Amino acid sequence: MSKVKTVTKKQRAVIEDLFAGAGEEQQVLDRHKVSRRVYEKWQTDEFFLLEFDTRLQGLRRQSEMIIARYATVAAAKLVQLTESQNAETARKACLDIINLLRPNTEREPAEPTDSESAPELLPELAGRLLKALAEGEGLENDT
Repeated sequence: MSKVKTVTKKQRAVIEDLFAGAGEEQQVLDRHKVSRRVYEKWQTDEFFLLEFDTRLQGLRRQSEMIIARYATVAAAKLVQLTESQNAETARKACLDIINLLRPNTEREPAEPTDSESAPELLPELAGRLLKALAEGEGLENDT
Protein backbone atom coordinates (compact mmCIF):
# COMPACT_ATOMS: atom_id res chain seq x y z
CA MET A 1 0.00 0.00 0.00
CA SER A 2 1.57 3.29 -1.07
CA LYS A 3 1.76 6.25 1.24
CA VAL A 4 -0.01 9.42 0.06
CA LYS A 5 2.49 12.32 -0.12
CA THR A 6 1.56 15.52 1.65
CA VAL A 7 3.42 18.44 3.16
CA THR A 8 5.50 17.75 6.24
CA LYS A 9 4.64 19.12 9.69
CA LYS A 10 7.53 21.58 9.37
CA GLN A 11 6.36 22.75 5.92
CA ARG A 12 2.82 23.19 7.23
CA ALA A 13 4.09 25.16 10.24
CA VAL A 14 6.12 27.46 7.97
CA ILE A 15 3.13 28.03 5.70
CA GLU A 16 0.87 28.74 8.67
CA ASP A 17 3.33 31.28 10.09
CA LEU A 18 3.82 32.95 6.71
CA PHE A 19 0.08 33.41 6.28
CA ALA A 20 -0.49 34.36 9.91
CA GLY A 21 1.83 37.31 9.47
CA ALA A 22 4.25 35.96 12.06
CA GLY A 23 7.12 38.01 10.64
CA GLU A 24 8.89 38.46 7.36
CA GLU A 25 9.70 35.39 5.28
CA GLN A 26 13.31 35.11 6.50
CA GLN A 27 12.23 35.53 10.13
CA VAL A 28 9.76 32.66 9.75
CA LEU A 29 12.41 30.47 8.14
CA ASP A 30 14.90 31.27 10.91
CA ARG A 31 12.31 30.52 13.60
CA HIS A 32 11.69 27.09 12.07
CA LYS A 33 15.40 26.51 11.34
CA VAL A 34 14.83 26.20 7.60
CA SER A 35 17.63 27.34 5.30
CA ARG A 36 16.94 29.47 2.26
CA ARG A 37 18.17 26.60 0.04
CA VAL A 38 15.71 24.15 1.62
CA TYR A 39 12.87 26.65 1.32
CA GLU A 40 13.66 27.18 -2.37
CA LYS A 41 13.62 23.40 -2.83
CA TRP A 42 10.21 23.28 -1.14
CA GLN A 43 8.98 25.79 -3.68
CA THR A 44 9.54 23.21 -6.42
CA ASP A 45 7.58 20.54 -4.52
CA GLU A 46 4.07 20.18 -5.95
CA PHE A 47 2.49 19.32 -2.59
CA PHE A 48 4.05 22.33 -0.86
CA LEU A 49 2.93 24.58 -3.71
CA LEU A 50 -0.57 23.14 -3.65
CA GLU A 51 -0.89 23.82 0.09
CA PHE A 52 0.57 27.33 -0.34
CA ASP A 53 -1.72 28.15 -3.27
CA THR A 54 -4.77 26.79 -1.44
CA ARG A 55 -4.06 29.14 1.47
CA LEU A 56 -3.47 32.05 -0.91
CA GLN A 57 -6.76 31.46 -2.74
CA GLY A 58 -8.59 31.32 0.59
CA LEU A 59 -7.22 34.73 1.58
CA ARG A 60 -8.15 36.17 -1.81
CA ARG A 61 -11.72 34.91 -1.40
CA GLN A 62 -11.89 36.46 2.06
CA SER A 63 -10.68 39.82 0.78
CA GLU A 64 -13.14 39.73 -2.14
CA MET A 65 -15.94 39.00 0.33
CA ILE A 66 -14.97 42.00 2.47
CA ILE A 67 -14.81 44.24 -0.59
CA ALA A 68 -18.17 42.97 -1.84
CA ARG A 69 -19.70 43.60 1.57
CA TYR A 70 -18.73 47.27 1.45
CA ALA A 71 -19.22 47.88 -2.28
CA THR A 72 -22.64 49.47 -1.84
CA VAL A 73 -21.32 51.86 0.81
CA ALA A 74 -18.39 52.82 -1.44
CA ALA A 75 -20.70 53.32 -4.43
CA ALA A 76 -23.03 55.55 -2.42
CA LYS A 77 -20.08 57.64 -1.23
CA LEU A 78 -18.84 58.03 -4.82
CA VAL A 79 -22.27 59.27 -5.89
CA GLN A 80 -22.18 61.82 -3.05
CA LEU A 81 -18.72 62.94 -4.16
CA THR A 82 -20.04 63.76 -7.66
CA GLU A 83 -21.73 66.76 -6.01
CA SER A 84 -18.53 67.97 -4.35
CA GLN A 85 -17.69 71.68 -4.51
CA ASN A 86 -14.19 70.65 -5.55
CA ALA A 87 -14.42 70.06 -9.31
CA GLU A 88 -11.47 67.66 -9.34
CA THR A 89 -13.01 65.51 -6.60
CA ALA A 90 -16.34 65.41 -8.46
CA ARG A 91 -14.59 64.55 -11.73
CA LYS A 92 -12.59 61.72 -10.16
CA ALA A 93 -15.71 60.33 -8.48
CA CYS A 94 -17.47 60.32 -11.85
CA LEU A 95 -14.59 58.45 -13.45
CA ASP A 96 -14.55 55.92 -10.61
CA ILE A 97 -18.29 55.32 -11.04
CA ILE A 98 -17.85 54.79 -14.77
CA ASN A 99 -15.02 52.34 -14.09
CA LEU A 100 -17.17 50.48 -11.58
CA LEU A 101 -19.77 49.90 -14.28
CA ARG A 102 -17.24 48.44 -16.69
CA PRO A 103 -16.96 44.68 -16.69
CA ASN A 104 -13.95 43.31 -14.84
CA THR A 105 -11.55 42.28 -17.60
CA GLU A 106 -9.41 40.18 -15.24
CA ARG A 107 -12.15 37.58 -15.02
CA GLU A 108 -13.73 35.73 -17.88
CA PRO A 109 -16.75 37.68 -19.10
CA ALA A 110 -19.93 35.93 -18.11
CA GLU A 111 -22.69 35.53 -20.64
CA PRO A 112 -25.58 37.70 -19.47
CA THR A 113 -28.81 35.85 -18.89
CA ASP A 114 -32.29 37.22 -19.39
CA SER A 115 -32.69 37.64 -15.63
CA GLU A 116 -29.52 39.71 -15.21
CA SER A 117 -28.68 42.80 -17.19
CA ALA A 118 -26.01 45.47 -17.01
CA PRO A 119 -26.67 48.09 -14.34
CA GLU A 120 -28.30 51.21 -15.71
CA LEU A 121 -27.49 54.78 -14.76
CA LEU A 122 -30.41 56.94 -13.75
CA PRO A 123 -30.76 59.83 -16.21
CA GLU A 124 -30.16 62.38 -13.44
CA LEU A 125 -26.90 60.69 -12.37
CA ALA A 126 -25.78 60.28 -15.97
CA GLY A 127 -26.37 63.98 -16.56
CA ARG A 128 -24.38 64.93 -13.46
CA LEU A 129 -21.57 62.62 -14.49
CA LEU A 130 -21.40 64.09 -17.98
CA LYS A 131 -21.58 67.64 -16.65
CA ALA A 132 -18.80 67.01 -14.13
CA LEU A 133 -16.67 65.34 -16.77
CA ALA A 134 -17.23 68.25 -19.19
CA GLU A 135 -16.36 70.79 -16.51
CA GLY A 136 -13.28 68.73 -15.62
CA GLU A 137 -12.19 68.73 -19.25
CA GLY A 138 -12.60 72.51 -19.40
CA LEU A 139 -10.49 72.93 -16.26
CA GLU A 140 -7.68 70.81 -17.66
CA ASN A 141 -7.62 72.74 -20.93
CA ASP A 142 -7.36 76.11 -19.12
CA THR A 143 -4.16 75.12 -17.32
